[in-house]
Amino acid sequence: MRKTMTAKEAANLLGVSYWLLLEMAKKGQIPNIRAGKRVLFRLESLEEWMDQQEKDSITKSENEQKQGTLRKVDI
Repeated sequence: MRKTMTAKEAANLLGVSYWLLLEMAKKGQIPNIRAGKRVLFRLESLEEWMDQQEKDSITKSENEQKQGTLRKVDI
C-alpha cells in the first residue's frame, strides 16, 4: 500500500487545481515531499494541514469580529 499520493491525486482530494497545489508546495504553504522532480503528498499530513487551516480561519474570523474599524471623528 502506498504512503503517498501524486500532486494530481492530492489536488483532487483538496478540490483545487493541480497548478495551484504545485505553486503552494513550491512556496512551502502546504506539506509535501520532494523525490527528485516529483512532488508527493501524504494523506495524514494533508488532513492535519486542512484541520489547521480550518482552525486558523475560525480564529481569524473571531478576531476580525472583535476588532472594529477606526474612523475619524470630527469634533
